[in-house]
Amino acid sequence: MFDFRLQVFNAVARRLNFTRAAEEMYISQPAVTKHIRELEAHFKTSLIERSGNSKVSLTPAGETLLRYTTRISSIYNELEFDMNALAKRHNGTLRIGASTTIAQYVLPPILAGFHELFNGMKVVLTTANTEQIENALLSKEIDLGITEGITRQPQINYHRFASDELVLVSSSANVKLKKQVLKTNELKEYPMLLRESGSGTLGFIAHALKQKGISLSDLNIEMQLGSTESIKSYLLNSNCLAFLSIHSIIKELKSGECRIVDIKDLAIERLFHFIELQGQPLPLADLFVRYALKYRKA
Repeated sequence: MFDFRLQVFNAVARRLNFTRAAEEMYISQPAVTKHIRELEAHFKTSLIERSGNSKVSLTPAGETLLRYTTRISSIYNELEFDMNALAKRHNGTLRIGASTTIAQYVLPPILAGFHELFNGMKVVLTTANTEQIENALLSKEIDLGITEGITRQPQINYHRFASDELVLVSSSANVKLKKQVLKTNELKEYPMLLRESGSGTLGFIAHALKQKGISLSDLNIEMQLGSTESIKSYLLNSNCLAFLSIHSIIKELKSGECRIVDIKDLAIERLFHFIELQGQPLPLADLFVRYALKYRKA
């Protein structure tokens, strides 16, 4: 349905190389040239400028067409997904393992929508830290994982799901914190709450602080707790600070129970990833991944 000539152009425009575009589209290089010329004749303008051999650059018209073909491709992929979902009955059990933050604050609305569309399937969700989820995947206790960190296990395939930011949080009633902005070295002066060992969140915090010359042992750690909810509850009843996912504190920020404390020259951004065993994706896991990605874009 998506005009093949536009698909060819999109491949050339993304790769800026006729040979690689031909390989991607499984056609000859002369065929690629023919399709591009037909498009240029149709639009009555030059789309691509050759710079020798198979290398190319885009004209302003080509840049415009690339933006449109990218959007068309995305819409077509969503159309294919929705039509296939309506045409097929999906049954069986999908076992998902997710890091705590993702399971509590990101997945619930996605799971609800997925169940409404594929109510013949059963989803079993296991919540644990990143290390435990990877181990469960390797031992085939789950079919799909969604984690906060990447350890780059060779048996695991990692692909991007969503973005997140870890922010420093304080109770609005904190009597020890008088500043709106802290320097990284000042973190040592305040009692801190951290996640447990093996947590993806803890790993990201440790890495970010290390870049600023601070190790976890330099901090005044009051307690390490096993979940974001337990940290939030403790935080709201103490003068501690904690690094938490922005996804996890939306309600508390709106209610005014807590506030974000800026840190000069420090931002902790991370990605959530789907993890699967290397090899052919399981059909039900692949179905959920495609739905989740579509949901996040909506």
